[in-house]
Order: sequence, then structure tokens, then C-alpha cells
Amino acid sequence: MYQLEQGLIALGLSLDEAARQQLIHYLQLLEKWNQAYNLTSVRKPEQMVTHHLLDSLVMIPYIKAPRILDVGSGAGLPGIPLAIANKGWQVEMLDSNNKKTRFITQAIAELGLKNAGVVRSRAEEYHPDRPYDTVISRAYSSLEKMVETAGQHCAKDGCLLAMKGAYPMMELEQIPESFQVSEVSSLKVPNLGAERHVVVLKHKV
Repeated sequence: MYQLEQGLIALGLSLDEAARQQLIHYLQLLEKWNQAYNLTSVRKPEQMVTHHLLDSLVMIPYIKAPRILDVGSGAGLPGIPLAIANKGWQVEMLDSNNKKTRFITQAIAELGLKNAGVVRSRAEEYHPDRPYDTVISRAYSSLEKMVETAGQHCAKDGCLLAMKGAYPMMELEQIPESFQVSEVSSLKVPNLGAERHVVVLKHKV
């Protein structure tokens, strides 16, 4: 798919042919399941490349490896693209919606992803064996809620990554004291005509 190839070049990412084919297969699965499950409002394949694949892969430079938790993963975003892009990472996708976790489970199986898993649970009710190096989400309503419900899953030297649209000025003023802002960066997603930012949060020392 030309649009994906150009997007990967723009992001400076070099993925092998198998990984590129997995990304395309994932979109095909998402398009198929979307007809019955309404997993995403983005329905055109070319828009899915930009809004889902590239919008997820742009986060790679901010990831602290190897254990990653995608909170409120929905249709597996950004978790599945991240797992495809780096087989050395272990990516767990957390969501409380049964239809969405069913899709993620099926996608992981069909894509043959050995480094990905799914958990159906609310973030505040999840009890992993140990914390994660990166806790990431693009679906949380606010930074405050993300810290309160998912901050507990972040290792002491790890980071919370909140994917946002416009610069979240108001939200930055309401972050609980247990975490602090490490950086807020503007993201350049190829062919996406909208603002994107990432907020990097770390435990207060």
C-alpha cells in the first residue's frame, strides 16, 4: 500500500515486508469487523492508514521498553501497530468492552503476534504481576483520570504517555501530585490534517 510506505518513510521507520503486510492485514480485519461491531468511526482504508496506523507508529520514539500497557485500547490502538513494529516489545492491551477485546484477541491470533496480549478489565480493577515500563493511551478522557486509574500500573522509572489532539492546557493544570509532566511534544502524523500532541508523565521523585 503506497500510502503506508510513504508514511513510514516520513516517520523514518524501516519495517520489514512481513511487518508491513501485518499492518495491512490488521486494517483489513478492522474494516471487516467494523461492519458488525462499529469499532471505529473511521471507515475508509486510506483514512485508517493515517488515523490508525501512522497515528500509532508516531509514538515509537517515546516508548520505554520492553513492557507496554495500552489502556483503553479499543480496537487495539496503538497497541497492535506497536507490537507489529517491534517484536522485542511485550504489549498488553486493556479494555473493559467485550466486543473490542474479542476483536483484539482475534486480530492477535490471525496476525500471529507472539508479543501481544489482551485483558478485559477496567484499569482501576486490573492487577498485573508487575508494573509496566510504558503505560500508553489515546482514549482517556483526561490526564487526571489516566493518572488516577492507570498510574498505578507504571513502574517507578517508567512513563505514562497520553496521546492528545490539541495542546491540553487545562488538563495539564489538574494532574495529581503523584506524577509530573516530563514533556509535551507536538506530533507530525503524515497526511493528518489535525493537531496531535503527546504528554509524557513520570512519577515524582
